[in-house]
Amino acid sequence: MLITDYLRSEHDLTWDYAKQCGVKHAVIRLPEDECFDICDFSHWKDLHKKYIDFGVKPVVIEPMPNCLHDHIKTGDNMRDESIEKVIKMMEYMNELDIHTICFNWMAHIGWLRTTDKIEERGKALVTGFDIEDFNKTNYKITEKELWQNYEYFIKAVIPYAEKYNIKLALHPDDPPIAKLGEVERIMVNFDNIKRAINIVVSDNLGVTFCQATYLMMGENLYDIIPELSKKIFFIHFRNAKGNKFKFNETFHDNGEIDMADIMKLYKKCGVDVPIRVDHVPLMAGENQEIAGYTALGRLYAIGYLKGILESI
Repeated sequence: MLITDYLRSEHDLTWDYAKQCGVKHAVIRLPEDECFDICDFSHWKDLHKKYIDFGVKPVVIEPMPNCLHDHIKTGDNMRDESIEKVIKMMEYMNELDIHTICFNWMAHIGWLRTTDKIEERGKALVTGFDIEDFNKTNYKITEKELWQNYEYFIKAVIPYAEKYNIKLALHPDDPPIAKLGEVERIMVNFDNIKRAINIVVSDNLGVTFCQATYLMMGENLYDIIPELSKKIFFIHFRNAKGNKFKFNETFHDNGEIDMADIMKLYKKCGVDVPIRVDHVPLMAGENQEIAGYTALGRLYAIGYLKGILESI
């Protein structure tokens, strides 16, 4: 496994902790402001140099930029223009030796939690979801539209993914619920994921295996990891408790997944891909700007992940 951490485009404490933990590879989020032009290679080179000069090598882009992806998922009148920019992204990524994009198919509503105040071990705070607390939105999209838009996108970009050696790693819907108000969702079970990654037959179309999301689906990880093994391009190392209608994050060593045993299964199945810790607790002494992405929780989780990997 290639240990990575999720490093946003501006240097913060997570960069320092990752480097101090010995992390040498990064999952990066592209800047989301007018100063970064996705179609300007000089902007990509400057951003890439910032990471390289710090001592970490970018290997995954996550997420696909929302300024493009939102139009593509909803299939609006900016879809084709946005797809052309995604193809240009792939060309630039290949030039910079970045070969994986983590993307999702959650239109209008992305990954969703209804609270960030659940007490975990030692009164650390974690995020959670409860369908009873979900507030409906005015957005609307159907399952049929989502499948049509997904097929349109995949058929448009896969030839270029193959040309530029880019892996498209599909993340499941989180929470994996088929309908949130009038917003339907399709990447909510293993059967639909299999359908999605077989829309076209390509070695460049696979999954981001967010293990806790698959657990919340009600899927048996010991069945689906072997079946998906050749299609797992990226792993979100994450743990949780509950079910898709009501769950919460946990410390990585305190959820329903036996993390060391699952790591042994990945190894047995020959899965050797970038992996990053995800959705961590808010620990004592910290302030939370982005729920689930604070620095000390990541520090703990990275150490735990490194220990497991060394043990196997």
